[in-house]
Amino acid sequence: MKKLLGTAALLLMSLPAVAGWHGDTQNIMGTVVNVSLWLDDDIKAEEAVAAVMADMRRIDEQYSPFKPTSELSRVNDLAPKASAAHPLPISAELVSIIQKADHYSRLSNGAFDITFASLARYYDYRKGLKPTDAQFKELLPQINYTFIHLDAKANTVYFDHPKVYIDLGGIAKGFAVDRGAEILQKYGVVHANISAGGDSRVMGDKFGKPWLVGIRNPRAQDKNAVAITLPLENCAISTSGDYERFFIDKDGQRVHHIVNPRTGKSPHGIMSVSVIGPQGFDTDPLTKTIFIMGPEKGLALINSLPGFDAVVITEAGNVLYSQGLTPP
Repeated sequence: MKKLLGTAALLLMSLPAVAGWHGDTQNIMGTVVNVSLWLDDDIKAEEAVAAVMADMRRIDEQYSPFKPTSELSRVNDLAPKASAAHPLPISAELVSIIQKADHYSRLSNGAFDITFASLARYYDYRKGLKPTDAQFKELLPQINYTFIHLDAKANTVYFDHPKVYIDLGGIAKGFAVDRGAEILQKYGVVHANISAGGDSRVMGDKFGKPWLVGIRNPRAQDKNAVAITLPLENCAISTSGDYERFFIDKDGQRVHHIVNPRTGKSPHGIMSVSVIGPQGFDTDPLTKTIFIMGPEKGLALINSLPGFDAVVITEAGNVLYSQGLTPP
C-alpha cells in the first residue's frame, strides 16, 4: 500500500506559498479545523473553503453533546423515554452515523461502542475527576450498543434503558472530513487536505508529490513534534492518542478520554494509533477500536480489512505496523 518516508493529532506539513493555494483555519467541534486546497479560480476557491467550514459548524451544531439544541442532545433526552411502539424520529444523516457506529461495534465485539458515554460523560479531564463508585455501579451496565434500536427505513430510534447516553466523538470528525471532501469535489477541487483535529482527508496529490502528513510524537512537550511522516494521496488518516485529553490520578495512572466500554476506564499499553483508509468515516472509529482491543488483536483486525493500514505506538515506545506498511 503506502510506504513510510520517515521516522502521533495529525500535523500537515507546510504548504508552499504560491498562487492557487487557498485555505483557512478555524476552531470548530472543540478542535482545530483546517482546509487547504488548490484552485486557480480565487473566488470559487474562497467559496469552497467557506462552504466546508459552514458544514463543519453545521455538524457541530447538530451532533455536539454539549449543545442543548443539538439533535444528539434531543436523542439523549428523548430516546431513553421512547419505545418500539413510539420510537423517536431522527434525521437520515444521524441514522447513517449510528449505523456506521453499530457496524464497528459488531465488528469489534463491542470494543467500539458509542454508549460508552453513559458512564464516561462523568469524567472531567480539566478538573481531574472520575465518575464516583456509585456511578460506576449504576452506569457501567448501561454501556451496551445493543441497547440502541435503530430503524434505518423509518429513520427512528429508541433506547432500551433510561440511563443510556450516546456520544459521537469517536466517529463524527471522520464523517465531517469526508463531507468536506464531497463539498470540495462539487467545486471542482482535485488537490486538497481537510483536517479536524486527529482526522484528515487528502484529495489527490501536490502536483506529482504526495501530501506529507505527520503523526505527532505522543510524549514530546512540543505539540508539533513529529514521530512519523506519511506520504499520502487520495485517502483518509485518523490518529487517536492518550495525550489529547487526560489527567494523572492519585495513583500515578494516566486517565484519558478513550474509554474501554467493558471497564469504563482508560485502556493502557498504547500511546497512539493511526489508521489509513479510503474514508474518515471508517478510519476514525477504527483508531479507537484498535486502542481498546490492544496492539495484537487490533492489528489483526486491520490486517483482515482490505484497504486499511495502521501504525501503533506502544507505551514502551515501540512502533508497530500493519502488514500493508513497510517500516522505514
